[in-house]
Amino acid sequence: MTLDAIIVGGGAMGSAAAWQLARAGARVLLLERFEPGHTRGASHGASRIFRLAYAQPDYIGLAREALELWRELDPSLLELTGGVDHGDRASIEPIANALAAAGVPGRWLPAAEATARWPGLRFTGPVLFHPSSGRLHADKAVAALQAAAAAHGATIQHGTEVTSVAVRGDDLAEVVTAGETLRARRVIVAAGAWTAKLLPGLLPLRVTQEQPAHFAPVAPGPWPSFIHHHGATAVYGLLTPGEGVKVGFHGNGPVVDPDTRDYAAEPGRAARLRDYVREWIPGVDPDRDAPISCTYTTTPTSDFVVDRRGPLVIAAGFSGHGFKFTPAIGRLIRDLALTGAPGMPRFAIAGGQETP
Repeated sequence: MTLDAIIVGGGAMGSAAAWQLARAGARVLLLERFEPGHTRGASHGASRIFRLAYAQPDYIGLAREALELWRELDPSLLELTGGVDHGDRASIEPIANALAAAGVPGRWLPAAEATARWPGLRFTGPVLFHPSSGRLHADKAVAALQAAAAAHGATIQHGTEVTSVAVRGDDLAEVVTAGETLRARRVIVAAGAWTAKLLPGLLPLRVTQEQPAHFAPVAPGPWPSFIHHHGATAVYGLLTPGEGVKVGFHGNGPVVDPDTRDYAAEPGRAARLRDYVREWIPGVDPDRDAPISCTYTTTPTSDFVVDRRGPLVIAAGFSGHGFKFTPAIGRLIRDLALTGAPGMPRFAIAGGQETP
């Protein structure tokens, strides 16, 4: 049987694609290599930042769409806590200007007012506050997306490793697993850190092992989600209820192979993160931390890839800021797969690359 769509990868984006495709009436099979709720990729854990605060209007529009879709899927997945950007004002002003142009609420606060409001954080200059920010529960979101996809008739299959993907015609592609060869009119590759292994040479993807940590709070809330524009380094954080305040350097980990990475906390990086927390986050204990290991898969520009080549739809490079957009990315994938509608120019594959 030739299916309408086979999705390779059951993380956030693959699961969102399954939901959007199945509720559009497509016959969908989602193949995930690992067990439900696994921790080997980039979609696990209890917290991700949601925010509309971008300097690019197309990202703001996509986040707005995602906000409505999260509420449609399950309102309990997203809690709006408010968010702040602080540090290098030259980096923050384009965000403030873009929010204002888009009519998104946001305002500058003096450092003293921000400190009084959020005593767990240290501010040294004006702070951009945007109330429509918060946190998503990652594990519950992926489970909800898969449940919604299944409710619309999609088949969700865990424990199935895809070893290769091949184009067989304008409207036909094959997916090979250890046990069989499957065919579909469209194959969506949303395999995160394993994308480059399945589609060698197509995308310039970089896979790194990142090392944020949860720190034990010592001050009462409230806690906003926060981005500190700290020189050449960006630092992000948010409260993860029951686990602590999650803090991490953005995209500074070593390059790894997702099949052979060690998941181990590197002592030097852990010490640098504790030093940062000691200076900038007085509301937590810098010496009571629980390291987290995850992968980032990024493109050279940090923009995502959501594009189509023949019967293949490729969705990759979301790490670092993609999770918030998940259900809207699923809609983009659906449109590319079913209608051939043009995607967003920002997310196109660079010219001159070949489809395998």
